[in-house]
This record gives sequence, structure tokens and C-alpha cells, in this order.
Amino acid sequence: MNYPTWDVPVIGSGLVIAIIAIYHVFISHFAVGGGFYLPLLERAALAKGRPDWLEVLKGHTKFFVVLTGAFGTVSGIGIWFAIGLASPAATSSLIHFWVLGWAMEWVSFIVELTALVAYYYLWGRIPPRVHLLIGWIYALAAWSSLVIINGILTFMLTPTDTWLQAVGSGRETFTFWTAFFNPTYLPSLVIRTLICVSWAGVFALITAARIDGVKLPDLKLEMIAYARRWLLPAFILLPICFAWFVTRMPEASQALLTRGLATSAQGAFTIITRLGLVLVLSSAVVVVVTWLFTSADNARDFSLGNALSIAAVAFMVMASTEMVREMLRKPYVVSGYMYSNGTRPVDTERLNTAGYLTRSPWDTPGETGLRMFQGQCLSCHTRDGYRSLRRLLAGRDRQGIESLIKILRENKPDSPYRAYMPPVVGTDDEVKALVDYLASEFPPKGK
Repeated sequence: MNYPTWDVPVIGSGLVIAIIAIYHVFISHFAVGGGFYLPLLERAALAKGRPDWLEVLKGHTKFFVVLTGAFGTVSGIGIWFAIGLASPAATSSLIHFWVLGWAMEWVSFIVELTALVAYYYLWGRIPPRVHLLIGWIYALAAWSSLVIINGILTFMLTPTDTWLQAVGSGRETFTFWTAFFNPTYLPSLVIRTLICVSWAGVFALITAARIDGVKLPDLKLEMIAYARRWLLPAFILLPICFAWFVTRMPEASQALLTRGLATSAQGAFTIITRLGLVLVLSSAVVVVVTWLFTSADNARDFSLGNALSIAAVAFMVMASTEMVREMLRKPYVVSGYMYSNGTRPVDTERLNTAGYLTRSPWDTPGETGLRMFQGQCLSCHTRDGYRSLRRLLAGRDRQGIESLIKILRENKPDSPYRAYMPPVVGTDDEVKALVDYLASEFPPKGK
């Protein structure tokens, strides 16, 4: 336990990360897909001689700049603050190994942000051909940012045996590109690109909905028809690409996914099953509702409320997708390398012998149990809220808690918790202190 802990009541630090990250990912995928939407619509408007299309696009660009440039940037910074507080060991590892990757991404982001500001503020002040070129620079810079981030995100699920074997040898940097182009890299990149394209259409519908269907009926119909085309390819190809992604996942992650699906008929829905159902249903709702709301008969009456409703369901798609992706790594934050609570499999034996808190600057006399709880439990659980330990330990007396901790510590292959939870580590005295703390903090009702 080398870092202090961040104890967030009720929702927990993990859910704080999820809330910020889902919001950011939703916007950032729009930033990528919308980046291609801008120059493609501008090129079409110039080719057809449609100044009314350009006027709509200019308004859409202002909305785009505010949402992606301001809110997207701030939420991105928020993610760094949140993961640094909630999972400092994992954050430190990712920064140290991926320093070149982060540098590449930050360069892409600077180019992306500069091009976006230039694209908006130079509208009508430079020749159309140059303005269109700036739009393409933005689109490519935004997509290159996705290309780089995707490598780091998929690495956390499939870091490759080559990288895992090199950890601690001083030769990790020589495996950079192997780890970057890991087994799930390509299917994930295709999936995320498809989502980006569909999100461009979702947000374009918000702009199209604001066009007065009485004064400008033809323009509204044209903009809605153009926007809805961006949704269909993604939702046709996504199931195929997801199946491709599943075949590239580790066996343990596939087992997590199939376990939930296999037990759903008996009503034993795991959290991954529930999120998977939300993902499938919300994806279908986006397509069906969009096609109904934007049909030729209904397009003139397509309102801002209709568009925001579609965006809200699309947000559910993004939220469930990201939550499933995170769940598939359990019990790791980086598969095979680091558990979700910051301990590493390679250190388990040493920590059980030398102690979890032996070198910790945060241990104080009489608080060993509390520090064990903070270091090994709080990264995923709360006391009384999200993933509540009070609910998990409900009805267990001290002996029952001791039995549970023993199962977690032994971490046997047949343990029902092995697929989801890291092993409890520490000396016998430290583990006893943890049991004592849990028994006093979460006693059975009536005691």
C-alpha cells in the first residue's frame, strides 16, 4: 500500500471514474465521427452549390466546438484526476510504460484542437478549398487520437504474453508495438470507428431538428435524410465486429461473458448479462426510433425533444458498452499484470510473507485492519452504497467473514470469487486485523 486511498461515500471511486469516463467517451466519439461529418457535408454543399446547407453546417460547427472543445476537454482532464486518485498504482504503470503513446496522443490532440478552432473561426474568411482542407486535418487528427488511445485501452485487456514476460526485465519498451497492436486492437478500432460514425448522425439530428419545418420544410427533410444515413451502417456491422472482438478476448474474459449468458435462462443474470441486454436493446431502440421519427412522413415534425431522446438512448448504448468492457477485465485493471486494487499477481507470495503494510507509510498502530480494508477493498466496494460491503457481508458473523476472507486469500481455481475479485494478501496477523475490522464495521443485524 504505497499510496493514500480515496474513500468516496455511497458511489465509490470506481463509479466516479465510470460517470466521468462514459460522459467523456460519448463526447469524444462524437468528436471523431463528427470530424468526418463536417468536411463531407461541406464538400457536398460546395459541389451542389447549396449555401443553405453551409449555413446549417456553420451552426452545427458552433455546437460541435462548444460540446467537444469545451466539455470534452474538461471531462478528459477529469478522468486523469479521478483515475490518479482512485487507482494510483495502475495510473503510474500506464504513464510510465505508455509515455511515448501519451506523447503521440497529446500531439494529435493539439493538432485536433487547433484545427477545430481554425475551422470554426475562419469560416467565410478564407477560400472554401483551404477551409475544407482544415476540416480534413481536424478529422484525421481526431481519428489518429482514437487510433492511439485504442491501443492503450485494448492493451489493458490483452497486454500480450510478450509484454508480460518482459515486465521487470528493463526491456518493456522493446515490446511497445507488440503491446500496442495487441489481439483486440483491430476489432476494437473498427467497432469504435463505427460508433463514432453513428454518433455523428445522432448529433446531426439535433441540429436538423432545430430547423423550422414550416418555413424550410425541404431543407429540414434533406438534413435529416443526410444525418440518418450515418446510423445504419454502424448498427448493421456492429454485431459482426463484436463477434470478431469476442474471439480475440482472453479465455477468462470469454468465460465471464458466456457464464452470464448461460445462466440467464434460469434467471441468474450476472451484471455483464444485464449490461449486455441493455446494450442490445438500446442499440435496437436507437435504430428503430430514428427510422420511425425521421421517415418522410414524420421528418417535418421531428422535434428537438425527439432528437434529444435518441441521443439519450445512444448514451445508454455507450454507457453499457464501456461498462461491459471494464467488467471483462475483472479481476484485473491490466490483465495478468495488476489486480483492480493495485496489487500484482507476481507480488502475492512476497506480500503474504513480508506483509502488505510492512513498507507502507500509511500504516499506523491500531489501524492495520482499516488500512487493509482501504487498500484492498475500497477500490471496488463502498461501505453502504455501490457494491456495498454491508450487503455483501449481510448476515455473516466474525466466523463467516473469516471463512470468506480465507476463500479470497487462497484464491483456488474453483473459487466462485476468483473470476471477479483479487486475492486478499498479507500476513496472518494483517488478515486477522482485516477480519476483526470487517466484523466490527459490518456486524449482523441486531448485534
